[in-house]
Amino acid sequence: MPVKNLFSIGAFLALFALTTPAYADTVALTSDHPDRYVVQKGDTLWDISKRFLKDPWRWASVWTINDQIKNPHRIYPGDVILLTYVEGKPQLSVQREEKPVPAPAEAPAQAEVPEAVVEPFATTAIEEPAGETPTGMKVVKLHPKVHAESITAAIPTISPDVIVPFLTEPLVVGKSDLENAGYVTSGLQGRVALGDSVGDGSQFYARGLKKNNSAEYYQVFRPGGALKNPETGEILGYHAVHLGDAKVLVHGDPSKLEITKIKQEILPTDRLLVAPEKVALPYYYPRAPDNNVKGFIIGDATSSLREFGPTAIVAISLGKREGMQEGHVLRILRHVSEGLDPVTQRMYKIPDEETGLLMVFRVFDKVSYAMIMDANQPVHVNDAVRTP
Repeated sequence: MPVKNLFSIGAFLALFALTTPAYADTVALTSDHPDRYVVQKGDTLWDISKRFLKDPWRWASVWTINDQIKNPHRIYPGDVILLTYVEGKPQLSVQREEKPVPAPAEAPAQAEVPEAVVEPFATTAIEEPAGETPTGMKVVKLHPKVHAESITAAIPTISPDVIVPFLTEPLVVGKSDLENAGYVTSGLQGRVALGDSVGDGSQFYARGLKKNNSAEYYQVFRPGGALKNPETGEILGYHAVHLGDAKVLVHGDPSKLEITKIKQEILPTDRLLVAPEKVALPYYYPRAPDNNVKGFIIGDATSSLREFGPTAIVAISLGKREGMQEGHVLRILRHVSEGLDPVTQRMYKIPDEETGLLMVFRVFDKVSYAMIMDANQPVHVNDAVRTP
């Protein structure tokens, strides 16, 4: 499935048409908002929302559907976003110039001609004879030819380049997952380390794969550090560092597998989990959680960094157990907890200070991965996250 389907906002905007704006009377515009904006290639819905709204996730509250255009639930490069007011309240809508694309000459006369948005590109050339060189080579003069090209890709909700690598490869696993996972025993001919590339020496033996399991593809990972709730000390899961992928050649005990993708050296005791099936990827609908939730940033997706900025991927101490869903937007608050009063010499509680926003895009049982959308100062491990 093309990556763009993951981030297409078609379903996202369609939901808007079915819901009553809940925050229309409280939505605040940015001080320098435009009255109109022409959508550019490379834009995301979040970027456009930030141009108009102080709280970008409240786009749904001010969006109105233009039923006079084709695919009104999608936004394309070249579309014009218009800001208008109805009874004193702001509304955003899309204006689009649509032109019919001529049917091919061989198409039947009764064939329906599809509509599409068109955009000019100077990508081809017209050749004109221009004589010969002294050695007899023909010379042609090139003239640019402008033609129309259909725009088919709606803008994404967020940048796919940042988020795609974290959708399947980094994992958070529970204690039982580790205990029940298969494991690498050795390579062929007793080889210990499974090398730097796919090819010779990439076959290995593994044990612990579930009996009667017909799974053909596995992810190879190495257990990483524990993810803990900084307030309660509860272990929420363990980082699983993705090392590569493997395909089963022979089922049994041991099973024989072959590496199909390698990112790091694979060693005995590294674990195996069934690779996730390829399914339709979710649409992201940025919104606040229905309930008030509070959690903490507990690391990044690889458990190595402790300070983050915009577009960084972090793990938070909230998961399915707390009702988290893909698309939930949370405030980030600098969590200091306590300070020393210089007069009384007693500790006092320092309030959390808002430093940015993040959006959840992958949810595990007790942990979620989220992307930092905005930050006005560095974000740290143990900073708090709350419902906006």
